[in-house]
Amino acid sequence: MAIEPLADPSQDSFIRIEQDLLGDFALPAEVYYGVQTARALDNFHITGVTLSQFPHLVTALAMVKKAAARTNRRLGILSEANEQAISFACDEIIAGKLHDQFVVDMIQGGAGTSTNMNANEVIANRALELLGYGKGKYAALHPNNHVNLSQSTNDVYPTAVRLCILRSYGDLGRRMDELRVAMQAKGDEFRHVVKMGRTQLQDAVPMTLGQEFSGFATTIAEDIVRLDEAVHLFREVNMGATAIGTGINSPIGYSEIVVAELSDVSGEKLVPCPDLIEATSDAGAFVSFSSVLKRIAVKLSKICSDLRLLSSGPRAGLGEICLPAVQPGSSIMPGKVNPVIPEVVNQVAYQVIGHDLTVTFAAEAGQLQLNAFEPVIAFDILQSMAMLGRAIELLTERCVKGITANGQHCRELVQNSLAIVTALNPRIGYENATRIAKLAQTSGRPIADVVLDEGLLNAGELNDLLLPENMIRGQFSS
Repeated sequence: MAIEPLADPSQDSFIRIEQDLLGDFALPAEVYYGVQTARALDNFHITGVTLSQFPHLVTALAMVKKAAARTNRRLGILSEANEQAISFACDEIIAGKLHDQFVVDMIQGGAGTSTNMNANEVIANRALELLGYGKGKYAALHPNNHVNLSQSTNDVYPTAVRLCILRSYGDLGRRMDELRVAMQAKGDEFRHVVKMGRTQLQDAVPMTLGQEFSGFATTIAEDIVRLDEAVHLFREVNMGATAIGTGINSPIGYSEIVVAELSDVSGEKLVPCPDLIEATSDAGAFVSFSSVLKRIAVKLSKICSDLRLLSSGPRAGLGEICLPAVQPGSSIMPGKVNPVIPEVVNQVAYQVIGHDLTVTFAAEAGQLQLNAFEPVIAFDILQSMAMLGRAIELLTERCVKGITANGQHCRELVQNSLAIVTALNPRIGYENATRIAKLAQTSGRPIADVVLDEGLLNAGELNDLLLPENMIRGQFSS
């Protein structure tokens, strides 16, 4: 097989004519996609976000097509020359070439048929070049008859999306772990900074700022585990199902072989679904994974809201921590600096939560033997992953790593709080502690002064009980 370099589109501005069931269609001669892709371009002006903007998806499509070509050759229904041309074209796409030819909108009617045909046509036309033919000379190698042999959109598209997620989710997990490490580093740095813990925005009992940030690290670590668990659902793929799961137009044994080939091509351990009919209509794995993304978003947003509260002020709010100043905060108020990094992460979280609702509705709307709404499921999950990854990286690098503690202010808030009376419960009883808190609140005097005046404890006992370090550990003098 003669290997030709990719053509230079600037040197070819002629038109070629392709046909489909709707008739003739004129295409620029230099493009690698064909008539069905061109019709999708006309039909679906929806988001402006094309397949090419998700390179892991384009790569996954090429891997699926290469695995299918290799399987079809093994089973004797695709010639060696055509298999080699298809596989070489797929290898080029896997290496990052021709991605600009994947032009259809991510959201489309047809359950992903336009995406599948975009891949079939680009691969077919590049393979034709490799065989010495011009683009569109489909008698020698056809998008449907050869590139799509033994396949349907209904097994190719969900398999490619699953493979895309398997190959790309690690970026999100890595960034989450970097945030966990940064949070734990702050937990260690702030381990001696005593502050007031709060419930329902009211003073509760003392803790350390280090404990608070270590808690953030722990909750992020939990979500990394949940993400790793959920992604394994995508290792079951329905290749060989073809149209509805019966395997029509695919040879006997195709499903097992093509999944093994795809595992080899992709480097991911994949297995055939045990029930291809059920698998072709089911979107449960996407629902579960999207739910984990929502969980990450919810907890991340909660953390960011806490950071905004803890840094509020700086003089008229809590002011317990200082966030790094990354830009001026007002066009009218000089010196104002806003918590813009946590704010943008909050907004990303809200978007991801909305995406999860869309995925839920789209999964529920599948009818009979196919879910026609997998394109919006794929689009929203891939967007959520990308947005969360970028937001987490931003939060780590431009916010968390630069946070500082206002330690003296934190301690003063503890010492002046009425809530420290909780530490006296074991010695003076709940009713006396309540009365002391009320007297201190009414008079504006410190808790310690009121307790001494009431003669409930001596100074040594009181100092021991109200020592912040003892309250944090829950240890009291006998």
